[in-house]
Amino acid sequence: MKPEIKPILKIAVEAGKAIMSVYGDEEAFSAVTYKEDSSPLTVADKLSHNIIAKGLSALYPDIPVLSEEGSDIEFQLRKDWEYYWCVDPLDGTKEFINRNGEFTVNIALIHRNHPVLGVIYIPCQNLLYYADASGCFKQTPQKEPIPIKADLKAQAWIALGSRSHSDTTENDFLRAYPVTGLLSAGSSLKFCLIAEGKAHIYYRKGPTMEWDTAAGHAIALSSGAIFTNSDGTPFLYNKPSLKNGSFVCQILAVPS
Repeated sequence: MKPEIKPILKIAVEAGKAIMSVYGDEEAFSAVTYKEDSSPLTVADKLSHNIIAKGLSALYPDIPVLSEEGSDIEFQLRKDWEYYWCVDPLDGTKEFINRNGEFTVNIALIHRNHPVLGVIYIPCQNLLYYADASGCFKQTPQKEPIPIKADLKAQAWIALGSRSHSDTTENDFLRAYPVTGLLSAGSSLKFCLIAEGKAHIYYRKGPTMEWDTAAGHAIALSSGAIFTNSDGTPFLYNKPSLKNGSFVCQILAVPS
């Protein structure tokens, strides 16, 4: 199966427009609730989820959708899925609430526990990053896509950290690498920065969920980067628990 990427890009942009309609509406913007894990949920999350779920189901009715805002699907029901969409309708809800612009729409296609297509849309920048079998690209909607690739020859590495999460173990982990600078970014923007050669390593101790990483994983791999569990083992999807362990996205394996 080779889904056409262009309709998926349109869905991501449409979802992004819905998010921005809330971003600019003070009453809707302030309507924040909290889920059982204390993570925030906004009107924008719900609007984006509905647009993406409806759009993907209309295009590919036989491919199930696993979304952060519709994720209560037991492992016994999904364990035999060959393909499924892994979606974060609004990645970086805290960035959205803080109004720093660093939030994204994430859509990935998973095949046999591996991401094979990824779309990340940054609404505040009106900018798409995406990857499929044809390559890895950056695009402003209505303009021609630009091929991108990771900076695999870098001798001095820029390490990425989360805008809303930090852990002192990150510094310990990064000592094995030729890191000379640090950069903070929200949501899945970190994977995009690696994919276009502006950064070189992102280590995350956790926790994250599968929809937080799937689209960025696909884009990073297509750009030439490596994405593994922090112990170097393969990073897989559709696990019994959708929670991820520690991982690292980087341009090369640790120097010997």
